[in-house]
Amino acid sequence: MLMADVATRRAPRLARLAAPAPPARGRLLAKAKRNSAAWGFLIGAVLCFTFFSWYPIVREVIMSFQKPVYGGGNTFAGFSNYIRIIHDPTFWKAWRNTLEFTILALVIGFAVPFIVAIVLNELRHARGYLRVLVYLPVMLPPASALLLFAYFYNPQYGLFDDILRTLHLPESQWVLQPGDGFFSTAMIAVVIASTWMNMGAATLIYLAALQNIPGELYEAAELEGAGILRRIRHVTIPQTRLILITLLMIQVVATMQMFIESFVLTNGGGGVDNNTMSVVMLIYQYAFAMSGASNYNSASALGVILMLVLAVFSGGFLWATRERG
Repeated sequence: MLMADVATRRAPRLARLAAPAPPARGRLLAKAKRNSAAWGFLIGAVLCFTFFSWYPIVREVIMSFQKPVYGGGNTFAGFSNYIRIIHDPTFWKAWRNTLEFTILALVIGFAVPFIVAIVLNELRHARGYLRVLVYLPVMLPPASALLLFAYFYNPQYGLFDDILRTLHLPESQWVLQPGDGFFSTAMIAVVIASTWMNMGAATLIYLAALQNIPGELYEAAELEGAGILRRIRHVTIPQTRLILITLLMIQVVATMQMFIESFVLTNGGGGVDNNTMSVVMLIYQYAFAMSGASNYNSASALGVILMLVLAVFSGGFLWATRERG
């Protein structure tokens, strides 16, 4: 009787084991049905990237090797567009200005948000209000924020020259100041406006990273007699290294594509003697501010050069930081 009961209980299980496995196609269909939502999101993302990122890149590369023909259409032009822009003196001036802006933006715009975040992290009162004040410029439209600085920099009635006159100091033309050397007054003025406009987001990211550092590390450093500078060097910077590296790469890529700062502050002119002309601004002028339909192809060629430079930098930076990690 007992053996019969055991056999009865095991019969369904044995039947399931003995049943043939569903075909592979059926398993794949069942798995696809379970993951249908994920596939839908993935396909949508791929389509968006295809039409709004990858296709424009491919189209830009193709246009950089073409020139328009009479009656419409394009024909293959080889490297003529690249040769044309390389022989343009403004090309080298724009690259020098872009490199100058990037260096100044890293010296000022990369260090200042980190210092502000450290100060905010040390405060015990009014921290929330100060966060809002620091992030407020980010909430302003970039054009509006830059128009505010254009008013401040105005040589006739601007705030900064009023302060200089009050202090009996020499006045400045700021973004319209002539000068062809490195780190000109005009470029420094553009970097100051850009830093004020963009530092809020980086400050909050740094602040979030600082607040995730265990307090025991600071307490141990204090017990060993470490001052604030030693705590920053031996605790803060190592603990926020990943955030610092990530934001450094993002900032370099972003500053190399500087456009709206110089465009708004100089009314689209690139400053006196093109001393604030950037590579992206030169692309804009090739495409829209110069006569001749072939300038679209020259603008595409310059865009491809910039893309390759940024790709090489990003790849090399990621490889170097990976090796060090």
